[in-house]
Amino acid sequence: SSNPNLQNIPVRTALGRELRRFFIPRDEGRVLIDADYSQIELRLLAHISGDETLINAFRNGIDIHTLTASQVFGVPEDEVTSEMRKRAKAVNFGIVYGIGDYSLAQDIGVTKREAAAYISAYLAKYPKVGKYLKDVVAKAHEDGYVTTMFGRRRYIPELTSQKKMMQAFGERVAMNSPIQGSAADIIKIAMINADKALKESGLDAILILQVHDELIVDAAEKDADAAKEILVREMESAAKLSVPLTVSSAVGKTWYDCKD
Repeated sequence: SSNPNLQNIPVRTALGRELRRFFIPRDEGRVLIDADYSQIELRLLAHISGDETLINAFRNGIDIHTLTASQVFGVPEDEVTSEMRKRAKAVNFGIVYGIGDYSLAQDIGVTKREAAAYISAYLAKYPKVGKYLKDVVAKAHEDGYVTTMFGRRRYIPELTSQKKMMQAFGERVAMNSPIQGSAADIIKIAMINADKALKESGLDAILILQVHDELIVDAAEKDADAAKEILVREMESAAKLSVPLTVSSAVGKTWYDCKD
């Protein structure tokens, strides 16, 4: 996966994004359809933890990073700056991965004390998230494994390690695996359902690629809109959560066009 890295195509830099221009449909007169889950792990965190503030935000279409910034920094949502939102975004995603104050401080360029204050403020505003994180770690210590929403297990031998660092790693895995694992399960269900629905539709469209939380279809231009509708429908109905599973989609001549 290096020199060149063809497994992880970068998207965060302008130069990296250019590589997506080389991913094209198999023939002329065809397009790529790209459909991507929106913040699926944070939605799963809301669902699994049962935190009402998070659930209501997703149900009402509120920007979750702005809401978190408002909660953590104690300002009204319309006074949240882009810097506050950026930091809140790092906290939101960091919490899913069991991030500590040191790692968060490194990520967003603040002191360890400030990072610890952000995490404390987050957990105070989303109390059921804090409870979920504690409970899932305690149960993992008890059972030796965690499970996804669909019952798939991840064993965590690191939890019995005598080394503190290894045990801490195991605890972070315990926090994250039910969420990340459930997201992986959902995309697999969506793949199976979308593939079946596209075949049954008789459209000239075929599922060709899965990348993290997105699915990509190669379709004839004439069938692109209908295929996109099927793809989005099957992805959004792949699991029943307490919050909506939403998908953003686009059609383009290259993978770059779908993303820009």
